[in-house]
Amino acid sequence: MRGERETPAWYRDAKFGIMIHWGLYSVPAWAPLDDEVVRLLGAGRTGPDGSGSGESAPEGSAGAVERSDPLARHSYAEWYQNTYLLDGPTRAYHRRVHGDRAYADFRSEFVAAVRDWDPAPWADLCAAAGGRYVVPTSKHHDGYLLWPSAHPNPHLPQWQTGRDVVGELGAAVRDRGLRYGLYYSGGLDWTFGNLPIHRMADVAASVPDAPGYARYVDAHWRELIDRYRPSVLWNDIGYPPAGDPDRLVAEYYAAVPDGVVNDRFSRDGADVRTPEYGTRSEIDPAPWETVRALGLSFGWNRQETAEHLLSATEVVRLLADVVSKNGNLLLGITPDDRGVVPATQRAVLHEVGRWLAEHGEAIYGTRPCEVPAAVTSAGVPVRFTRRDDVRYLIVLGDPGPEFGVPGLSLPPGARLRAVGPAAAQPRVRPGPDGPVLTVGPLPPAPAHVFAVSPGP
Repeated sequence: MRGERETPAWYRDAKFGIMIHWGLYSVPAWAPLDDEVVRLLGAGRTGPDGSGSGESAPEGSAGAVERSDPLARHSYAEWYQNTYLLDGPTRAYHRRVHGDRAYADFRSEFVAAVRDWDPAPWADLCAAAGGRYVVPTSKHHDGYLLWPSAHPNPHLPQWQTGRDVVGELGAAVRDRGLRYGLYYSGGLDWTFGNLPIHRMADVAASVPDAPGYARYVDAHWRELIDRYRPSVLWNDIGYPPAGDPDRLVAEYYAAVPDGVVNDRFSRDGADVRTPEYGTRSEIDPAPWETVRALGLSFGWNRQETAEHLLSATEVVRLLADVVSKNGNLLLGITPDDRGVVPATQRAVLHEVGRWLAEHGEAIYGTRPCEVPAAVTSAGVPVRFTRRDDVRYLIVLGDPGPEFGVPGLSLPPGARLRAVGPAAAQPRVRPGPDGPVLTVGPLPPAPAHVFAVSPGP
């Protein structure tokens, strides 16, 4: 809740969303395989309050990374337009492969890809993965629009798609029963200047402060709201100083009463905080969402292989951890230069979806328990969620045929059942440090789930 407004229940119940970055940067699609930015964004930001801070700085925002000036080695391929101008490996790659070709020249290949693009496989994949909402980019920092806007770029002609990528994808996503949000880079637009950005500390000063840019951003957001009625406004890198985000958000709530607004609008109040590659160590009473790519980049990096991606097991365990602490997971996928999600990513998402199809009752629609976590007597991590009077134990590994959970308290006469295709229904008996669960041999799975219900 922010002020008097409560974060909509549909969002708190959804738990798992998919973010999609696709744009001109998907044509060169290259960045160093250096996880320094990822590590620093997530490091030390696990507290639930503002002092430690539990708030990973937004992508590229001031203060996110100060210790090593990493932009020349930025692992985010969607920043290619900025990174190839800096003295580093991306510039060397660009000169070797593309010579002195300007970034804007990649538009021709992207226009061809958009012509052949099909939104159905993206929507099918998001649904198969168990995602409940989808947030694609409508404009990233390079300013290129993925819808035919009535407010074209004043500096570059035809700096937008003729085909309505945003609208067609939205229709496909909603046809599959999923919610549809939109990402828009409100703070940065490199067609308005301020390139290159050398240090993370310079990002805030790179937000265009001209009133004309504020009007441009306001017009785009209003157009996106009017045309597509997004369930989520996912702004990035702040808002133009001359803009009026409070008025924009008020108008959005009037148009979409159960809409969700993130915390990157440079305003007080938000429905959800969005740490990047960051988690929490304890339950956060306020709704939050960890946003991260499946790999090291939100845009496709042609260098990434399966070894650079989270495995399905890692995604499931991250999701369980985040949900146990009152959060959502927004997981980024990266279509390639043809608009096809790579097979390695599709394989991970399908496996995650299979797990959620069998165990999702412990994830969707749940809320945190009194404590989020424990470990079994053998040291296997456990996460707790609840729905009404049912408590779920999500064991993040194979606990063995019999295991205890020290400190776990079960009500008298509690009933225990396995969720999903467990080999046998569990039994429980008292142990010296807490209840001992006998579960028998379990099939391989990223995590095993057991539900505890009150006795009759």
